[in-house]
Amino acid sequence: MSIDRIVMAFAGTVIIISAILAWQFSPLWLLLTGFVGLNLLQSAFTGFCPLAMILKALGVKPGEAFS
Repeated sequence: MSIDRIVMAFAGTVIIISAILAWQFSPLWLLLTGFVGLNLLQSAFTGFCPLAMILKALGVKPGEAFS
């Protein structure tokens, strides 16, 4: 699995979990959803993604987006 796929899978998982937490407990959990969405948007334009940098340092195979 490449860095790109791991980043997208992680972001999707965090978004789903935060949406469930917002539904069950407090709408404030939607701030986490917004943070993940903004981070995905900025990484699309800048190529900077903290998770991708960590995965690269761990030796995960790079994909097309985060090389």
